Amino acid sequence: MRISSFTCSFAALFTLIVMQVSISRGQLAPSETRILFQVQQLLEYPQVLQGWNNWTNFCYLPPSPSLKVVCSNSHVTELTVVGNKSSSSASPSSPKQNTLSDNFSIDAFFTTLTNLSNLKVLSLVSLGLWGPLPTKINRFWSLQALNISYNFIHGQIPQDILSLKNLTSLVLAHNLLNGTVPDLRSLVLLQELNLGGNHLGPTFPSLGNNLVTIILKNNSLRSVIPSAIKKFNQLQQLDISSNKLIGPIPPALFSLPSLQYLDLAQNQLSGALPTNISCSVKLQFVDISHNILIGKLPSCIASNTSTRTVISSWNCLSGGKNASYQHPYSFCNKEALAVKPPAKSKEDKSSTIKLGIVLGIVGGVLGIAGVLGLLIFVIIRRSKTVAADDHVYSIFDGSVTSKRSVASKKSVRRAVDSRRVPQTMRSAAIGLPPYRVFTLEEMEDATNNFDPLNFIGEGSQGQLYKGCLIDGSVVLVKCVKLKQKNLPQSMIQQIEVLSKLRHLHLVSILGHTIVTYQDHSSTAGTVFVVLEHVSNGSLRDYLADERKREMLRWPQRMAIIIGVARGIQFLHTGVAPGIFGNNVKIENVLLDDTLTAKLSDYKIPLPSKVGSESPLNGQDAFNINSSENAEKEDVYQLGVILLQVITGKLVTSNRALDELRIQLEKGLAEAPSKLQALVDPSTRGTFAYESLKTAAEMAINCLNKESRTRPSIEDVLWNLQYSIQIQEGWTSTSGNLGGPHSSSY
Repeated sequence: MRISSFTCSFAALFTLIVMQVSISRGQLAPSETRILFQVQQLLEYPQVLQGWNNWTNFCYLPPSPSLKVVCSNSHVTELTVVGNKSSSSASPSSPKQNTLSDNFSIDAFFTTLTNLSNLKVLSLVSLGLWGPLPTKINRFWSLQALNISYNFIHGQIPQDILSLKNLTSLVLAHNLLNGTVPDLRSLVLLQELNLGGNHLGPTFPSLGNNLVTIILKNNSLRSVIPSAIKKFNQLQQLDISSNKLIGPIPPALFSLPSLQYLDLAQNQLSGALPTNISCSVKLQFVDISHNILIGKLPSCIASNTSTRTVISSWNCLSGGKNASYQHPYSFCNKEALAVKPPAKSKEDKSSTIKLGIVLGIVGGVLGIAGVLGLLIFVIIRRSKTVAADDHVYSIFDGSVTSKRSVASKKSVRRAVDSRRVPQTMRSAAIGLPPYRVFTLEEMEDATNNFDPLNFIGEGSQGQLYKGCLIDGSVVLVKCVKLKQKNLPQSMIQQIEVLSKLRHLHLVSILGHTIVTYQDHSSTAGTVFVVLEHVSNGSLRDYLADERKREMLRWPQRMAIIIGVARGIQFLHTGVAPGIFGNNVKIENVLLDDTLTAKLSDYKIPLPSKVGSESPLNGQDAFNINSSENAEKEDVYQLGVILLQVITGKLVTSNRALDELRIQLEKGLAEAPSKLQALVDPSTRGTFAYESLKTAAEMAINCLNKESRTRPSIEDVLWNLQYSIQIQEGWTSTSGNLGGPHSSSY
């Protein structure tokens, strides 16, 4: 009886001790309890967190798929919250209804979260988070897994994420991220990477070879699949579908020892796979459909088996059971024209190396002789008079042309250029290949003999084709038919201006070629102008698409409109003579992968037949008397774009333009709230009122009916830059979201 009593007492004491130890280990520090309540408030009390109150014991909440809090030593080590707000990709038509309010600050939210300094797992899914990922994310010293998927995070992935050295899982899928992915090779512990459903690109990211899962589908990748992928021996799942990847598929990909799932569908992958490649025994699923592959499939993926599913439809593959679901060979040959990168065989590479060695030896010998020759040349050059130098090679065909007739004009033009073009303009084309004169054969090869499949449309001065140069770069080719009276030999000045139309905010000209031919009894000609290719869509596309519009907050919109103004300023004052009447429209403002504005379809200073039929293009770009009206016309059209950028409403008629302009004028004349109510809802909470006011005033001034009273492009640019300076000052001080000078109401 005593033994039994003792046993019961001991059991009760042991249970009490265990409970006490468990409670002490699970008791959350008061400071972290307050942080969790702040998180609840900053997330605007989502349904999954509405049960939290002062009596909630966070460390003993029953885990569920929507909510999980794990504690250790009085600290939160895992926080998982899954809301019910659809992501940007799941609900592109009405993203504003699914984001948190304009009062939400992602910077303040992460500032609060980083106080949970022992977090190892953080998962915030479908909560309507919006804004750029803050750099202070580097404060999560202990973080091992980060999941912020199905939200509305925009901008670039910050380099600060590389500070999370313990990270094993990074999931940022289905957001609005853009730009280049940071070099993640320093995250040596990273095993899972999911960045699918964003706008990341164009280059394939640099990744560590310890990854087990890589998901980059539905992005804007436009490069080749790197050959380093053959070293990813731990890789089990690779999904890079629905991008614009080009070039061949690395054969080693199929034989990666751990690979189970491979999805390369809906890209522009080309070429033929070697028939003798082997596949990993673990490979269970392969999808290479909707590419431009040719040839026969290797035997290991030629058909489905009991252990492997293969999807290969809608390529140009021959043989097999799915031949009826393939394009003809000619289709892939034409599609590959504009995307196929240059390929070198092993023999070519070997010969190139050998040739390089030989040239290196010869170059060393000739280098000394070259220096001596240069010294002799300088001495002789100085001793010659200007009159002795009578001839120069023509820019058109290399023939010798008299220089005396144009020498004085050239000297005047150079003086004007140095006076008119500031250093920032002269250096704005850095990064472009050198301007060059192409041959007609190169134009025909690039466009596949001007195949109708490569025809894009009719521009303001001629037909436009898509093409691919021999180095693999995609370009546009504009065919400008010359007036008969303007033959190549009389166009030296125009071509010289043409070669200077290279600027950060223009779709720059890369080169040209001129073809002359006999048309009955007279001579005619065509200039093929080669332009850079910008494929990320126009400003109009972004404003018309609800999902893309979310990427254009106020700072981004002001940067774009300033870019357009700088492009116009360069056309007006950056070349001599200036170019006016430039077809400035919102659909002609293209955005590259970094949302840099590039003005397209501007007036190329060539006397084209198409241009002569248009009242605007009929204005002589070299006639000083007619340039003022055309200059103010460009300013007016810039005002039209600025009006649409501010309001988010696309103008489809003169009546709609007048109505918007009148509304904006009334908003400026009345209370700040009236003007704020006219702003695109996507930008609310992201602008300073004074910045908005300055931009709105400039839009109204640009739209003045009297061209003489419109500001110059320099005045417009100055005021827009002043507007962005106000914005930056407001941002740096966090603004006053509730005050009269705030964008929130």
